[in-house]
Amino acid sequence: MNLNILFIGDIIGEPGLKYVEDNLKKLVEKHHIHFVIANGENLSGGKGFLDKDVKRAYDAGIHCMTGGNHTFSKLQSVNILKDDARMLRPANHHEDVYGRGYQLYPVSIEGGLFNLCVINVMGRVYLSTLNCPFRTTNKIVERVKKDTNLIFVDFHGEATAEKIAFGWYMDGKVSAVVGTHTHVQTADERILPNGTGFITDVGMTGAFDGVIGGNKDASIARFYYQTPHKTDVATNDVKISAVVVNIDVNTGKTVGIKRIFEPGFK
Repeated sequence: MNLNILFIGDIIGEPGLKYVEDNLKKLVEKHHIHFVIANGENLSGGKGFLDKDVKRAYDAGIHCMTGGNHTFSKLQSVNILKDDARMLRPANHHEDVYGRGYQLYPVSIEGGLFNLCVINVMGRVYLSTLNCPFRTTNKIVERVKKDTNLIFVDFHGEATAEKIAFGWYMDGKVSAVVGTHTHVQTADERILPNGTGFITDVGMTGAFDGVIGGNKDASIARFYYQTPHKTDVATNDVKISAVVVNIDVNTGKTVGIKRIFEPGFK
């Protein structure tokens, strides 16, 4: 018996959220999904998240959202992070930062009830200096292993090398490690030797007529002139980047991992 998880790469603003609202149900049915996770740190206007957009994401069928370096970008998100167990922030923040970095969720599969642990951590290369994501995740895994062997990790990181190293470090300790943050889907989905599913970056769900989800003219100007430019969310050529991970509920090991990128480039 397998647990089928759909993980949606960083949802970028209104275009990405609307695409999820319009298409998630079809993906869930097509891939026989039991649980849907999405990275939501760019949900509202491309940075952070607001109550109204979080509600829309849940109503669309998302069960849990992970975060990253933009988790705290909107002051209004304080109450969501404090009160909503479905919204995670990186676990390797200091312990006195509000919110939670992991959570156990009950999932029904063929009449049976299983606990799925979702962990969110953030890398330290070219990003904020937080606690060690390797040590932090290892401690969480040791804590939850008595309750479940179904453990899914979103590693939000800039450097591909850091994410790949983390995947190797966690191989056999968790069911799957997926990378987020760079908004560009990598083509290296695989099952590591000890049964951990891995992909360096799931990619983004948003408009591709831009630069990693942002307006291309503002992005070009920022690099060209080396001066600040306000970047609005791009709006055209919207696509979803995601992965389907199939996990054996008895062993906690990944038995299948598949990239989704729809619709493809013409």
